[in-house]
Amino acid sequence: MFRKLKKVFITELVLAIPDLNKKIRVEANTLDYATEGVLLVKCENKKWKPVAFISKSLNTTEQNYKIYNKEMLVVIWCLKL
Repeated sequence: MFRKLKKVFITELVLAIPDLNKKIRVEANTLDYATEGVLLVKCENKKWKPVAFISKSLNTTEQNYKIYNKEMLVVIWCLKL
């Protein structure tokens, strides 16, 4: 997953403008101590363009969460951007 996110960081130079009338998705990745995510929107050319990136360290309590709960944190944080 990190390689996929790295590719997005390197190849996508311009962030897209969020549009709630278009499809939106979040790609998330977690480690024991940190999380990261990308909020993407599907553009007219059928390509997914990044809108925002987030990377956060987890506090002691969050580090004990199950992996799916850590990824859900990323989704929530991305949607709050």
